[in-house]
Amino acid sequence: MSENSIAFIFACPLFGAVICTFLGRSKRHLCHPVAVASLAGALWGGIETLFRAVASETNEVSYLLGGWTLDAFPRGVGIEFRADLLGTLIMLVVVGVAFLVALYSKLPVSEETPEKEGPFFTLFLLQVTGLSGICLTGDAFNLYVLIEVTALTGYGLIAMGSARAATATFNYVILGTIGASFYLLGVGYVYIKTGTLNMVGIQEVIEARNLADSATMQVAFVFIGLGILIKMAFFPFHAWLPNAYAYAPTATSCLLAPLVTKVMIYAMIRMTLTVFGVEFSFDNTVWTQLLPWLVVIAIVCAATMALAQRDLKKMLTYLIVAEVGYMVGGVWLHNYYGLIGSIFHVISDACMTLCLFLGAGIILRKVGTTHFDGMKGLFRRMPLTMTGFFVGGFSIIGLPPTCGFFSKWYLITGGMVANRWEYMVALMFSTMVMVVLFFRLIERIHLAVTESGEEFGHGHGDLDLPENETCFDEAPLSMLVPLLLSAAVVIVVGVYNQDVVNLIEDFLEPFNLPKGTDH
Repeated sequence: MSENSIAFIFACPLFGAVICTFLGRSKRHLCHPVAVASLAGALWGGIETLFRAVASETNEVSYLLGGWTLDAFPRGVGIEFRADLLGTLIMLVVVGVAFLVALYSKLPVSEETPEKEGPFFTLFLLQVTGLSGICLTGDAFNLYVLIEVTALTGYGLIAMGSARAATATFNYVILGTIGASFYLLGVGYVYIKTGTLNMVGIQEVIEARNLADSATMQVAFVFIGLGILIKMAFFPFHAWLPNAYAYAPTATSCLLAPLVTKVMIYAMIRMTLTVFGVEFSFDNTVWTQLLPWLVVIAIVCAATMALAQRDLKKMLTYLIVAEVGYMVGGVWLHNYYGLIGSIFHVISDACMTLCLFLGAGIILRKVGTTHFDGMKGLFRRMPLTMTGFFVGGFSIIGLPPTCGFFSKWYLITGGMVANRWEYMVALMFSTMVMVVLFFRLIERIHLAVTESGEEFGHGHGDLDLPENETCFDEAPLSMLVPLLLSAAVVIVVGVYNQDVVNLIEDFLEPFNLPKGTDH
């Protein structure tokens, strides 16, 4: 196994971005294969890194730049990339999703952003580099830098969309800057008090100097947490997300929607467990009591707003906000099963959101709209596309054997263990809303029932549409194959859920999280 596998994860998309920059001037048609090849190399490096982490006695692999060592106290001085089981799993999700989107993106990019293939794929690969770096960095300040790399490239990718994308990007810039400022202020306070920026080193200093009751550290925790909540679009800081993802180019929304909020939830888990530690985060702050109630409000409000939408992409964006509430709630239930559910749901939600946005992109290309009224007869025209799309829909509802069922199972178990019945009620309420949403879509697409309940055509699925609107007309293979692969992943992760949970349990075991109601 390669000792430099971690470096390949960053080097492949980074150098691929440089190549796309030069190719974009004269040989734009080569940018897409360069992006796919770069992400294939990063995916190989990610798989190698996972094998190395599993084989390691400590279940982690460290890679230090510039010849630094980990001998000093606090843990090292140089830049460390630390691949433990949690970071490696989320990194693999990032690279895997990006690889499928890159395969899918050839036609959408050439049609929606003509003559901009070079800039698009450059930003695309830099976005993946930043997201992967967030998952593996072992330094709190480098985490800030990488968050800003993803934000800046995200602004560019979204702004390439429709005319309304510019306004959506501006809103994203404002809220993103506020979130980044809070995070950076918090890191500054941490460095003043501990004298280190290494994530493991910070916790070592907190324990050695007994800083759990330090007012400075409490303020730092609040600033860092607030910054991350804004970045992940936690309600009510979600205002930037719906328009940004709805009006972005198809390939952009397919990349950002499954990954950005999930990677920021990973960052919250990392700061909570690894940097500040379980005792500081859960026992010495009020967040354990406050956040579960904010989560309930977030889930209910986001689900209700999703119910009010009549555009498919807008509906999906509000479901993302609700799903963020699920995962934040799982963390702050403060027990073993809640955190398993939250981490597993990060993986599951990335897979099923990818599936839904790939399907929505194909629908937009075929019928020119994602409004519900323009989707009649699509089951007949594109049966494979709609099958793949609804696999993602059934997973977000939580039907077995999809991965969404099992992650929700652990979240509900965590709520029961914590006696957080309000969280469970909110989760079930939003699930019922999702049932209504997706079965309403089936009515509109297949049975062609109007908003008032009237049937088109002669009823029973006979839409009385022109033959050219009902004849078989599937998506191009370059778009259909990634959709079907993502649908297969949703089912495979569900079927083999125990293998994923075993890795999550191995990561969580050293933290001694409560497993019963006596905490």
